[in-house]
Amino acid sequence: MTEVLRVATYNIHKGVQGIGPARRLEIHNLGHAIEQLDADVVCLQEVRRLHRAHARYFKRWPELPQAEFLCPEGYQAVYQTNAVTRHGEHGNALLSRWPVVSHGHEDMSDHRFEQRGLLHVCLQIADRPVHVVVVHLGLIAASRVRQVDQLSQFIEREVPRGEPLLVAGDFNDWGAKLRQPMKALGLRDCDWQRALTYPSRLPLTQLDYVYARGLKPLNLMIPRGRIWWRMSDHLPLVAEFAF
Repeated sequence: MTEVLRVATYNIHKGVQGIGPARRLEIHNLGHAIEQLDADVVCLQEVRRLHRAHARYFKRWPELPQAEFLCPEGYQAVYQTNAVTRHGEHGNALLSRWPVVSHGHEDMSDHRFEQRGLLHVCLQIADRPVHVVVVHLGLIAASRVRQVDQLSQFIEREVPRGEPLLVAGDFNDWGAKLRQPMKALGLRDCDWQRALTYPSRLPLTQLDYVYARGLKPLNLMIPRGRIWWRMSDHLPLVAEFAF
């Protein structure tokens, strides 16, 4: 029986860094990096399903959708589109070492300028169901407050109260203002540890969180160094929880 659950969240910036002629493809490096995290569950944001312009521009653009391409051997990938753009689609994904029982999606777009959504996956970990919700909240503070309220309603409707729950992702939460509303939902993170994840080159704040209900937060880890800040504008955050 598993006693410690290792969960990572990572905004991969669609697998591309830089703009214009200086842009570079990082999706292959991200594949190696995600394996190195050695997490039981990996929650990803800004994951491309397809992008026709980048597929023409980069000679090594993967033929598979990014969630499947990044999935380590022996894991399962679940992806849902949040945003449809001129050249393709992107959204949230979950990679799991444990079997996927079910999955669903809900639109969380607060206004027409930002397409947002949540991905809900139920996993079978050892002998118990564990629910994981992957989010990427809005850039406007008032939107994030409304999205947390929507998240609360979703959890009440879709997640049985006695079953463990994780909520992970890019909260865009400057100053940890959503920590109290999340605690009001019974969700806790490793709030005693400083966890700066953005911007990756010189981290100044924490935008990425893993919250849990029915699991005990134990520890946080953030990999650092040049190889990490080159791959995305966010650093990954890895959290451990006890059953």
